[in-house]
Amino acid sequence: MLKLEHVKKTYAQPDGSRVPILDIDEFNIDAGEQVVLIGPSGCGKTTMLHTIAGITKPDSGKVFVDGIELTRFSEAARDRIRANKLGYVFQTFNLLPGFSAYENVLLGMSFAKGKVSTARAKGLLEKIGLGHRLNNKPHQLSVGEQQRVAIARALANRPALLLADEPTANVDPGNQKQIIDLIIDSCREENVALLMVTHSMEVASRFDRVVKLDELNLVINQAKAAVSE
Repeated sequence: MLKLEHVKKTYAQPDGSRVPILDIDEFNIDAGEQVVLIGPSGCGKTTMLHTIAGITKPDSGKVFVDGIELTRFSEAARDRIRANKLGYVFQTFNLLPGFSAYENVLLGMSFAKGKVSTARAKGLLEKIGLGHRLNNKPHQLSVGEQQRVAIARALANRPALLLADEPTANVDPGNQKQIIDLIIDSCREENVALLMVTHSMEVASRFDRVVKLDELNLVINQAKAAVSE
């Protein structure tokens, strides 16, 4: 379902030099598999998700999602593939403030090639306990409710892979378990592969497969080795 091969990513500095961010030799997730990626701030977690999603392109290497090599395509083509193959749950929800919960989910569908399904949009919101909030705009929803809408939007197109970037970072502890349960259970029911990024060991304990990015990412490994010398 997901395969990374020899992926490297750097960012330019003002002086023209390049700072290495990612150096991942190999990483795989099977169809329907649920994986959590943990690591401290600055180890490249969000950059890795953006690279997988095609939001940014690696300097070298290949990224395959559901058999499609994303790194072969232009930015516009990657956007279309992402809309059809991937769901993305952001830390900050990224809901459109002028649209209702229902409209936000419908808009998520509109970018994919499939038909927009009003029944699925309503069904997802009802499933996550927001059937009574269809017409409420984000500012009329609690933080936990906004995150649930973001999850419904990410699942709307029946993605092959769901990426979740610290989905409980802005949610109070009382709603943390509910949000994680919702993501895990929804992906399992629809056989969606899941890659979740977190720094919370409590969240990570819910997963059978836990990957430490500071061990996977050779940039961090090399930095550690340099410090220890």
